Parts: sequence; C-alpha cells; structure tokens
Amino acid sequence: MLKGMGSKAKKRVVLPTRPAPPTVEQILEDVRGTSAEDPVFTALAPEDSPGPSGRAENPEDQQEQLYQQSRAYMAANQRLQQAGDELRQRCEDLRRAGQELEQDIGRVKRVVLPGAAAASLG
Repeated sequence: MLKGMGSKAKKRVVLPTRPAPPTVEQILEDVRGTSAEDPVFTALAPEDSPGPSGRAENPEDQQEQLYQQSRAYMAANQRLQQAGDELRQRCEDLRRAGQELEQDIGRVKRVVLPGAAAASLG
C-alpha cells in the first residue's frame, strides 16, 4: 500500500516542442513595421530627451544628450544588477526552504512510518 512513498523518482513532464525561432527577415520585417512611438523603443528613453530622429545640432546639446543617455544606461544597469542580486538571494532562499522541507518530510516519515522508512533504506 505504501510501497511508492519511499521512491524519489520524479515524473518528467513532457513539454510541447518549441516553435522555430523567427528568421532574420521576419525580425527585420517586424521591426520595420513598428512606429517610432512603439513602447519597445520608448520604454527606457528618458522623458526629456529628443526622439530617435531628433539629433541635437549643437555640439554642447549633443554632449548633454549623450551624458543623459549614459546616465539612463547606468541607472538601468544598476537596476538590473540589483534585480539579479535579489533573484539570486530568492533562489538561495528557495533552495534552503526545499532542503528544510525534505528534512521535515524525512522526520515525518520516520515518526509516522517507522517500518516503511526502514524498508526504503534496505
């Protein structure tokens, strides 16, 4: 009746096959078909900078524009690094929680099913 409880074998879930990645031509067609106001092009752009077609004519304005773009890049890079650090920490927390859960399961099995635990060891 409890024969399968000691087994650590995990059932493998069969995932559907992935679709083929788009070709270069399909990607280029997709990009060419979007407008300059598409969120993919404007999401990370600073609010006060000129759009992609609005290059500054004055060299000082160009320097300021490049400076602002660099600041935006650095801020985005810092947010990405912080998100990566947080993700690593959460992953480690989940790993530890999984280990604790395995230990707790083992304790419960030893208390509730002392005969079954001995049988699964041998």
